[in-house]
Amino acid sequence: MKSIFDTVSRDCSKAVTNSYSTSFSLASKLLAPSIRQDVYNVYGFVRFADEIVDSFHNYDKETLLNDFEEDLKKAVRDKISLNPILNSFQETVHKFNIEEEFYMSFLRSMRLDLYKSKYLTKEEYEDYIYGSADVVGLMCLKVFVQGNQQKFDDLKEDAMKLGSAFQKVNFLRDLKADLEDLNRSYFPNTNLQKLDENSKKRIIEEIELDFKAGLKGIQRLPVEAKLGVYTAYVYYLRLLHKLKKTPSLEIRNKRIRVPNYEKAGLMAKSYVTCRLNLL
Repeated sequence: MKSIFDTVSRDCSKAVTNSYSTSFSLASKLLAPSIRQDVYNVYGFVRFADEIVDSFHNYDKETLLNDFEEDLKKAVRDKISLNPILNSFQETVHKFNIEEEFYMSFLRSMRLDLYKSKYLTKEEYEDYIYGSADVVGLMCLKVFVQGNQQKFDDLKEDAMKLGSAFQKVNFLRDLKADLEDLNRSYFPNTNLQKLDENSKKRIIEEIELDFKAGLKGIQRLPVEAKLGVYTAYVYYLRLLHKLKKTPSLEIRNKRIRVPNYEKAGLMAKSYVTCRLNLL
């Protein structure tokens, strides 16, 4: 029976989420059960595509990404895939009417990582972030509002800002690995090899504006999604605060982290804030 295969597929997406991201996994567990699995399904899709371009160095990445994209198209068209990650993702696509433009834009940004190493203009930078982060926020938003188009349209811009904020924090946190291991430089008009305090300050101020807009959206999210998304927001805001206090040279030379015990404390604080309606 296909129902058994669908259950196995969903379990695979959940396992991918739990295995690859401690912070995202913790935040996802705070979503309502009615939407949690579909967020796992979205994460599984974006994580596998990201792994192709970031991790599979001994393989033909372009061929793998091409095959993954073709399998995705077939999965959505046929409403089934023997790739369990794509099978669970197509289920969520159809359930909430997720636009093709969103997941294809994501794959386009992933494809840029195969051959583009530097982003020299603001337009290139923003286009990459839209495809790699903003659309992920939009796909999740489709789940959060359970396909309600009016609510989606109302929250769309703030969701994109929050996605941008998360991605830019990732860029700053992963500066060393991006430069040394992947030869990538995302921030335009910035010498990341010699990151100085003025450049760091400018980047952080830009991220803070995105966070401010993102919080407005979180405050208006359905109750099923609010706690989980707010917890992710608080965690990333804490990471940004640590990056802000860290000398630019140190950011260039090591990955700044929020330890697990601190994440647990932030989760508890987020829970109290939402349950007491203090957000």
